[in-house]
Amino acid sequence: MMISTRLSRTILRGLLGGGALCIAFSLPSAAQVQTQTSEKKGETTKTVTVERGEIVHIAGNDVVLRMEDGTLRDFDNVSENVTFMVDGKPVNIHNAKVGMKLEKQTIVSSTPRVITSVESVTGTVWHVSPPTSVILRLENGETQSFKIPSGQKFTIDGEEKDAWGLKKGMKVQATRVTEVPETLVAHEVKATGKMPPPPPVPKAEVPILVAVLPTPAAPPPAPVETAAARPEPTPKKLPKTASDLPLIGLLGVLFCGLSLTVMTIRTIASRLGGSQG
Repeated sequence: MMISTRLSRTILRGLLGGGALCIAFSLPSAAQVQTQTSEKKGETTKTVTVERGEIVHIAGNDVVLRMEDGTLRDFDNVSENVTFMVDGKPVNIHNAKVGMKLEKQTIVSSTPRVITSVESVTGTVWHVSPPTSVILRLENGETQSFKIPSGQKFTIDGEEKDAWGLKKGMKVQATRVTEVPETLVAHEVKATGKMPPPPPVPKAEVPILVAVLPTPAAPPPAPVETAAARPEPTPKKLPKTASDLPLIGLLGVLFCGLSLTVMTIRTIASRLGGSQG
């Protein structure tokens, strides 16, 4: 059975604790050191921070905001690249106005992950200097020196030994496991704003004069045609509704007048004759 040396679980725990088998894997040939890397991600958490304020002063690239809690915050030399979305359009320091209300949302996403790297090397013990170093002859015939961590233990044929137990000619396979926990942090900023309302219309201090335009004169009425201007044609026949009563009445009045006249003459004549006798 080929003699092999491998790290026990106890050794691996020691490596994870930071005492890596400092067999300093500084090999010039990557083919001699086999490395496998895996990644395990955890659940992503998000934190949202909202800041609101109103612009109360602008001087060049300097801005003063009144925050929601009433405090004033100075922002000096604001970059032109800092923009806020107002009504769907980007607004920077040169377009900002006093009275504009700004809101900034900062979303921080945190994702934990663990990167596990497993590095392994196989070789034959060429020379050992216990308890600090060992020289291995690699599979490609090259020799490489490795440092041995203090207190490192090896399992040889089921028996646990330290660096003093390594002998020339032993087949050694060394493995280093490294777990690096880290957190991926991503920032997302949403900046929005709202234009100030238009200023109110000032009240007039003097009465407002309303000019009344004269009503345009009406055109003269069309001339009305009179009977003289336009005589009606005499009907050839009287209408059937005419009667002789008016004519009879007129004749009666005439005869009565004549009778009265004759009687008056007679009376006068009789009076004249009586006076002469």
